[in-house]
Amino acid sequence: MRATAAGVLGLEVSLLQSGMGGVAGTELACAVSNAGAAGCVGGYKLAGGALSAMLDRLVTGTDRPVGVNLIPEVVGPAELDRQVAQVLEETPQRVHLSFFGMPDDAVLDRVAAAGRQTVVQIGTADDGMHAAARGAVVVVQGTEAGGHLLGTSRRDDLVGTLRALVPDACLVASGGIGSPEEAERALAAGADGVLLGTAFVVAHESRAHARFKSAVTGADEADTVITDVYEIGWPGRRHRVLATSVTADPEQPTKFIGKTVVEGKPYLVPRFSSAVPTEATSGRIEEMALYCGQSCGAISGEVPAAGVVATFAQVLSGAAFVKTKERAESHVG
Repeated sequence: MRATAAGVLGLEVSLLQSGMGGVAGTELACAVSNAGAAGCVGGYKLAGGALSAMLDRLVTGTDRPVGVNLIPEVVGPAELDRQVAQVLEETPQRVHLSFFGMPDDAVLDRVAAAGRQTVVQIGTADDGMHAAARGAVVVVQGTEAGGHLLGTSRRDDLVGTLRALVPDACLVASGGIGSPEEAERALAAGADGVLLGTAFVVAHESRAHARFKSAVTGADEADTVITDVYEIGWPGRRHRVLATSVTADPEQPTKFIGKTVVEGKPYLVPRFSSAVPTEATSGRIEEMALYCGQSCGAISGEVPAAGVVATFAQVLSGAAFVKTKERAESHVG
């Protein structure tokens, strides 16, 4: 049997938490890792002292494997190189690097040379094969996922395609997974673990604004839409969000609708900003980017991050994972 995500990353549960910028702070990442899964903090555009402060909180908050998520297309090659250098210099070996989208090969080579594990989230078969060839854990994102979309394929279709193309790769399914039953379907398609985003948006330790959390727990998949209106700060990507007055009328004027604070620095939030509303945000929360996957229908309330991990451990840990895979392989066969 192929290695599970838990086996590759040194976890108890083959479950990864999405490193959602703004929402996934060190509190959430550490809580997920301390529960036996792979927590991940959102690095986004942080650098210098702000990044160092976050990394210090991360490594003091957990002694388990944990990740730092970086976004190549948002920061550009030079800034990404500086971020990677900081993470490698300021964190121990148990901290892996997670990339949303493909970084340059030189970046992957640098991480590998440092003896660190790499996780790469992709949305196409070509990128998946490329990441697998470089030894990365490949997170296969389907269009069911909340947030920015890297491709146009459904989750299980893309997982199945990649499993045939790279049979020995460690594939982690992402998108629309809100229950253990949905995780089992992803495993049946050929995944070796799953990544959750929306389920952790509503965790106690998440930094998502309270009205953002309430909107997610009160929604079902029909309340989500794929749009490109929230492009300020992250142009050129479609994203799945909860439908808002902004997605319904993208011709509204671009003006400031709120304020937020990131690592102690205040910022104004314009309409159409890609920034998520966090606990440090004020203003018209209901008009902001409420990233939400199709899993929201299975999410009914706010729970501790450890509770989310425990729920999915039913099918993603130890002997339970083996039994689940055996049932899936038997069904497929």
